Amino acid sequence: MKYKDGQTVRAGDVVQIDDLYRGVVVAAIEDKSYLPGYEEREWDYLESGALIDTNFAGLVHYPHDDEQLVLLSRGNEASE
Repeated sequence: MKYKDGQTVRAGDVVQIDDLYRGVVVAAIEDKSYLPGYEEREWDYLESGALIDTNFAGLVHYPHDDEQLVLLSRGNEASE
């Protein structure tokens, strides 16, 4: 899954959603990238997209690239 600007969605990313909300990517399904506490075996049935812990509805599955998602920061920038 990719953001509008072409960057790959990764677990730990902080995102803006629809100019109003925020969230943290807890799982990037296709890349098998998961934050601690989110196990691949629990979510791999979704097959694609990302799980985002949002400030408006809790955990939301975005199954495809979504133009309303904007990367604000990488959760692991210190290690890059």
